[in-house]
Amino acid sequence: MRKNNGNGKNSFLLFSIILIFVLVIADQLLKVWVKANMQLGEMIPVFKNWFFLYFVENEGMAFGLSWGGKAGKIALTLIRIAVVSVLIYYFIRLIKRRSLHKITIFVFALIIAGAIGNIIDSVFYGVIYDYAPLFMGHVVDMFYFRLFKIPDWSPLWGGTWFFPAIFNIADTCVTIGLILIIIFNKPIFQDTKNEPETDAPETEEEPNPPQPELQH
Repeated sequence: MRKNNGNGKNSFLLFSIILIFVLVIADQLLKVWVKANMQLGEMIPVFKNWFFLYFVENEGMAFGLSWGGKAGKIALTLIRIAVVSVLIYYFIRLIKRRSLHKITIFVFALIIAGAIGNIIDSVFYGVIYDYAPLFMGHVVDMFYFRLFKIPDWSPLWGGTWFFPAIFNIADTCVTIGLILIIIFNKPIFQDTKNEPETDAPETEEEPNPPQPELQH
């Protein structure tokens, strides 16, 4: 079994907190900048003719998907909060009780940061920008790639751009985290498949007591 001293656990926990904080702040700063400097539906070219900042808002899930109207949106936000709370609790528990592969820490941090980023939009943006009550805010998306056009003869999506979704940093974090789980599933599931052991203090084995000498 891999062992981890107290300093190692504290450094892992600190690294995770810093990474999550940086990703959430980056996500929110870009969203605030887009809200302050772009009109809804405006598109700004970033690199040639295939990478744009395209300001859109969505009411539901990642990549502009939606489900269930207002009740569905509130339910989705509550589910997100519950899931991220469980992830944070379990992640801290893993760090405290066992040594983790660095990729496991990175994956947990990415997914937690992505979930928090979009939760902030859904819960608070409606109130902050004065267009909806609490829990009814819209998620701000802005990354848009026109990689190549699907040929017209292709069924269903012919003539459209490949991967037309518009997304944000939070979506990117969750997506990269899920991809890393698929690629590095062995070390990640090795870290998480067993229930963490209790923090029982280690005891040293007492030496065998001296045996009395036999007298003849």
